Amino acid sequence: MWRTKRTARRTERVVVLALDGVYPFELGIPARILGAADGRYEVLTCTADGRPVRSNADFGITVDHGPEALATADTVVIAPVSPDRVTDGLPEEVAAALALIRPESRIVSICTGAFVLAAAGLLDGRRATTHWQLAGLFRRMYPHVELDPDVLFVDDGRILTSAGAASGVDVCLHLVRGDHGSRLANTVARRCVVPPFRDGGQAQYIEQPVPEQGAVSTAATRAWAMERLGEPLALADLAAHARMSLRTFARRFHDEVGLSPGRWLIQQRVARAQHLLESSDLTVDQIAGRVGFATGASLRRHLHAAIGVSPQAYRRTFRTVR
Repeated sequence: MWRTKRTARRTERVVVLALDGVYPFELGIPARILGAADGRYEVLTCTADGRPVRSNADFGITVDHGPEALATADTVVIAPVSPDRVTDGLPEEVAAALALIRPESRIVSICTGAFVLAAAGLLDGRRATTHWQLAGLFRRMYPHVELDPDVLFVDDGRILTSAGAASGVDVCLHLVRGDHGSRLANTVARRCVVPPFRDGGQAQYIEQPVPEQGAVSTAATRAWAMERLGEPLALADLAAHARMSLRTFARRFHDEVGLSPGRWLIQQRVARAQHLLESSDLTVDQIAGRVGFATGASLRRHLHAAIGVSPQAYRRTFRTVR
């Protein structure tokens, strides 16, 4: 979901909550990604009672801050815990810590952190995600949450949820992109040697039957299509380039990317349009032609469906000052 870009030089305080059984890798993601954003974010780490916690590895974690830090946060990140720590309720100290979060603060969960938010009632009636392996358990425990286990993250306004492990990188880059534009997000991604945007969703990581021997990837065709986004590209064109039947290509594409070829193309065209809206003086109709939408009206429709705003509104917010 698109949001208004935050004040350009204001430092935003991000507080990461580490619970007992926390995953060390995910715990460090906010500081690593947001810390590379040219001083736009200050990242602190706290525990629910100020005391050390055990990680799910062979070491404990000592932090400098207690739950009072949550009351000062512009954004709160709930780091994930080992699945065997997931319960259908919250320990008293965790519930008390979450109660300190200000109503206007943004809240982000990584992986099993969504269980914490759901147990606190913060996800009721909202769309959310978590690790695909835990989707069944999550649905049984929290049927009032609209779970989407196929995506890398869900932006539902004030509350964002992300899937397992490295999807914490995706959602943190999304925060930078939404707050300060794609140029800074791309810079952060380069500094951290990660892709600025990953195609598809969790579906590409769900355990699949081993493909038949000699199966050909669709990666070369995706690269070929990216160089021709401004041209009409039908499923038949993509399948022909990959030298596959339509049915085989569509199935293999979805297995690899987690999206249909048509939906993937729209996603790439919208992303290219966003870049041009930020970095060029081209009109909406000209941009539509360059990215493969038939008309400016088509671009407006797809951009609004993807991020909830018009091209003009997006450009006003994220236009790069040159």
